[in-house]
Amino acid sequence: MNWRFENFELDEAKFELRSAGLPLAAEPQVLSLLIHLVRHRDRLVTKDEINETIWHGRFVSDSALASRVKTLRRLLGDDGRQQRLIRTVHGRGFRFIGDIAENSPAPAPARVKVDEHPAAAIEAPVNKPSIAVLPFRLVGIGGPYAGIAEALPDELIAELSRLRWLFVIARGSSFRFRSASADLRDVGARLGVRYCLSGTAEISGTRMMLAVELADTRDCGVVWSERYDARLDDVHSVRETILSSIVAALELQIPLNEAQRARLVPPENLDAWAAYHLGLDHVFRFNAKDNAIAGALFEQAIAKERGFVRAIAGLSFTHFQNAFAGHTPDFSEQAAAARRLADEAVALDGRDPFANLVMGRAHWLASDLEGSFGWLERATQLSPNYAQGFYAWSWAEALAGIADAGQEHSDLARSLSPLDPLFYGMLGTRALAHMSRGEFEEGAVWAERSARSPGAYKMNHAIAVAAHELTGNHERAAAWADHLRNTSPEFTGADFFRSFPFTDKPAKERMAAALARHGI
Repeated sequence: MNWRFENFELDEAKFELRSAGLPLAAEPQVLSLLIHLVRHRDRLVTKDEINETIWHGRFVSDSALASRVKTLRRLLGDDGRQQRLIRTVHGRGFRFIGDIAENSPAPAPARVKVDEHPAAAIEAPVNKPSIAVLPFRLVGIGGPYAGIAEALPDELIAELSRLRWLFVIARGSSFRFRSASADLRDVGARLGVRYCLSGTAEISGTRMMLAVELADTRDCGVVWSERYDARLDDVHSVRETILSSIVAALELQIPLNEAQRARLVPPENLDAWAAYHLGLDHVFRFNAKDNAIAGALFEQAIAKERGFVRAIAGLSFTHFQNAFAGHTPDFSEQAAAARRLADEAVALDGRDPFANLVMGRAHWLASDLEGSFGWLERATQLSPNYAQGFYAWSWAEALAGIADAGQEHSDLARSLSPLDPLFYGMLGTRALAHMSRGEFEEGAVWAERSARSPGAYKMNHAIAVAAHELTGNHERAAAWADHLRNTSPEFTGADFFRSFPFTDKPAKERMAAALARHGI
């Protein structure tokens, strides 16, 4: 459904608010609130109803609701005094009072039912990864919780639909496969999808056990699986955690599986999406050789599909990495290329989280941490389970001395993606957050974990040197300094601070002094 009021257009299907035809950046909860108020504009919407709709019954303070309403009014050019579009009924709730023109989308062309001609029923994009989320199978007597077996998959469809790189089959089609013995190849053929997410919800006494499985419909192989356990009286409060965990896992596991399959294809025969996913696999190995391979694969993807936003963003990321990690000596040229490609990606699709992330990182290379915050925050607003977005945001916050937020976002990134290829960096961010607060002992613990993690490289080793030196553990600091000199003999303190543009001056001075004491 589309609604028009004043110069705004609210597009429910695209989950988008436009002004004069241009999309506006809006937090998901704020946009959900607007949609609910507009849909029920003929009556008062109570605070309890908003709580149930927006926060799924989870307790939130009145100030949290007031903040969302204030943000929404600001987005619409309204305020609490004028109440031109949103009226407050004190102590009770809110009502949308603007004049609305309603546009229903044109009816879709008639399609053959899924059950009649399976292969022709639904056509997903040819090369884009696609998924069907099936209703979960209920085991046991669910009683008042029986609906969870369909409620969770329904919410998963909504959340996964926000991933710009993934084609998600609508509930009306995927929920036709309710049989416990549904054949995955049949699901793939009928719905035209590469992946299928299924699960069981088992009610036993006072607990619910949820088992979830992601399978590749092309060979019926299990790509990922997980189990969750929750008390029935707490199931709704942990629902958001379960949803976030599943979405974040799929955002990591599907690209990894796509990259693994792409390796079996001759390079010259890779389609755009296969080249892109294989490029992602190389770029996150964070070394010069793999970064160069990733760049070539992203360029191949762009050549095969002009305007491929994610591949353009990936290419921007390779230039960021060249500058940040010092893979090449031309820092300024690489930084400029990262920004140019980020500009191009955002211009093509400003709602793609990866495009916003690389734009934030391009600002970082220009020592504009403050300028990076808005882009990195927007990346996580567009995709609330985007671990890489929260990770990059936490780095920027730690360097700016915003230690509490940096620690919170670092922890969230790790919880969303516990097997992330850049997990060592997430640990390093937590270390910097502690060091920024003067908590050197805690910082040293996290720095040590970071430096010892698989994939850790010179930046993490330098943080370990400084962290241990600041605790007075000169011996451990010297050991990491020796390791750094052996593995990266040309690395200097100037290189470190060029890549990490601290705006927290006291923290930078402490770090510089600690590194200098070990000849770095």
